[in-house]
Amino acid sequence: MAARKILIVGGSSGIGLALAQDLTGAGDEVIVTSRSLETAERIAAEIGGKTQGIAVDVSDPEGIAAQLADVGKLDGIVLSAIERDVNSVRDFDISRARRLVTLKLLGYTEVVHSLIDRLEPSVETGIVLFGGRAKDAPYPGSLVVSAINGGVDGLMNAMALELAPIRVNALHPGIIGDSPFWAAKPAEVLDGYRSSTPGGELATTRDIVDATKFLLFNQGVSAHSLNVDRGWRIS
Repeated sequence: MAARKILIVGGSSGIGLALAQDLTGAGDEVIVTSRSLETAERIAAEIGGKTQGIAVDVSDPEGIAAQLADVGKLDGIVLSAIERDVNSVRDFDISRARRLVTLKLLGYTEVVHSLIDRLEPSVETGIVLFGGRAKDAPYPGSLVVSAINGGVDGLMNAMALELAPIRVNALHPGIIGDSPFWAAKPAEVLDGYRSSTPGGELATTRDIVDATKFLLFNQGVSAHSLNVDRGWRIS
């Protein structure tokens, strides 16, 4: 299989970094982004292979086109950049809400808009948008996160229709037990979440990497919203 070139927005840490390492190990060319050029270049050097690091700030959509100006032809885009927030109707913080809405809904869209001329119009080309299970499994303080992750599915459907035959899919992780964010939680917190899955185990970073590659490369899948949570909340 010929090497592919994939842009991972948010590829300098967490799940995005794990995906970049996996793809690079398979011989693909990967571009990872961070808000900091120094961080992006350091992570790219650590990954090795055909990895490049660039600075992209999806929370500032007006600057995205210039930041991506030197990116060449791509075979796929993964938009995994996220931020977490605690917000509620009773104690609504407009500035925090505006930042998260801007980052995911406007920032994700502007990345695709800026790169559309560098994506081959083919079913071989894939775009994956990261949301999260909070879209339909809210928790106290998830008001904005839940709304935005629901909006990711709206983006996915509209993009899949407009950009066809390019495929656009959405991935919604649940509690990822070995991710840096969740692994730092107290054991009793994780045990509580484990008890909410049928098999008593949480999804892993490996699960998310594999699911991302499925959505990115399977030519029969578009406009699909995929939960990866090991059946969280059905038991």
